[in-house]
Amino acid sequence: MNASEIIVGLDIGTTKIAAIVGRKNEYGKIEILGIGKAESIGVTRGVVSNIEKTVQSIKLAVEDASQKSGVEIGLVNVGIAGQHIKSLQHRGSIMRNSLDEEISQKDIDFLIENMYKLVMQPGEEIIHVIPQEYIIDKEPGNKEPIGMSGICLEANFHIITGQIAAAKNIEKCVNRAGLEMEDLILEPLASAEAVLSEEEKEAGVVLVDIGGGTTDIAIFQDGIIRHTAVIPFGGNVITEDIKEGCTIIKTQAEALKLKFGSALASENRDEEIVSIPGLRGREPKEISLKNLASIIQARMEEIIEHIYYEIKNSGYEKKLIAGIVLTGGGAQLKHISQLTEFITGMDTRIGYPNEHLAKSVSEDIASPMFATSVGLVMKGFQKFEKQTKKEKSVQNHSKKTKGGFFDKIFTKSKEFFDEGDKN
Repeated sequence: MNASEIIVGLDIGTTKIAAIVGRKNEYGKIEILGIGKAESIGVTRGVVSNIEKTVQSIKLAVEDASQKSGVEIGLVNVGIAGQHIKSLQHRGSIMRNSLDEEISQKDIDFLIENMYKLVMQPGEEIIHVIPQEYIIDKEPGNKEPIGMSGICLEANFHIITGQIAAAKNIEKCVNRAGLEMEDLILEPLASAEAVLSEEEKEAGVVLVDIGGGTTDIAIFQDGIIRHTAVIPFGGNVITEDIKEGCTIIKTQAEALKLKFGSALASENRDEEIVSIPGLRGREPKEISLKNLASIIQARMEEIIEHIYYEIKNSGYEKKLIAGIVLTGGGAQLKHISQLTEFITGMDTRIGYPNEHLAKSVSEDIASPMFATSVGLVMKGFQKFEKQTKKEKSVQNHSKKTKGGFFDKIFTKSKEFFDEGDKN
């Protein structure tokens, strides 16, 4: 098996660290060879806060995935999130030398590379430069400029920035775990790859990835990414609220949320009660499920209000026909799509990453919880295919030029000898 055909996605989240090993089958679907999961104890709100603990968790997850897949893991595609992530719009341009020469991938790469040279705020760096549309000789609205003629090539870019320290700490953790980072990918972009269809991106859609420490947002319209944001709240805040509201310990609060939690208090009856064991010989505690749902609903409404603010802020609120797609571990909460629809007035569905996965994949992996990990594998394949394509075109180009050069010499010498024969 060719090692380059296997891609590993590493999702360093606030509650869990997941490593997924995948390869593409003959139908272009992703076969999951193995998955490793470990509790994340060194990450706070999407940012590494303890290097040693994070390294230990990464090692556990990667070893688990390696054993299950039978693949030795060296290179990984890693996700990045956190409140420090910002996005901005920028226009860049280059002047080309010749009208006769068609616009090539080389011109586009040069234009994108120029964007990475933008001066950022101190301590910030560019993570992604995403072309939105190209303008050729002042003619806008071009999405595929390769092969066109033109002198002035411009593009509107969606630029995603993050703190250098946060990115460096992720890389440090990955390296200390004995791995090499192939690529650093913004997590909402990876999740979007796994759960959104091309039609949804075309129609206009909001991807909301509710993780443990952060809620990531990516807005697409007309097939182009228009807005990205990270909200510093997630499922962990709800667990903290349950812990305080019901006066129980954190592990009990988390178990209650997962098993009996609901985002709509009205869906629970007053007489529904769950009993929780008391601590050290104390009496068991009885908790009303309606009361539990009220605590969850209050915090969920706050998170959804933040999401709605970002949607309005993007300026695309009225252009999002496909509505909202919720994914991530937090999207597994009962009645969450109904509450989101009620607050935003937009169509809402839960996003599962199973559309791009092979049929043989277990139900556990096709869960919203693994949307980012599956997306990281998909992003890895995209990059690998792009590089392969580029290498092939370079080889073909060199063959053509070589052939052309020798053909000219042969033709000239033939003409010379023909002339000699005539004389």
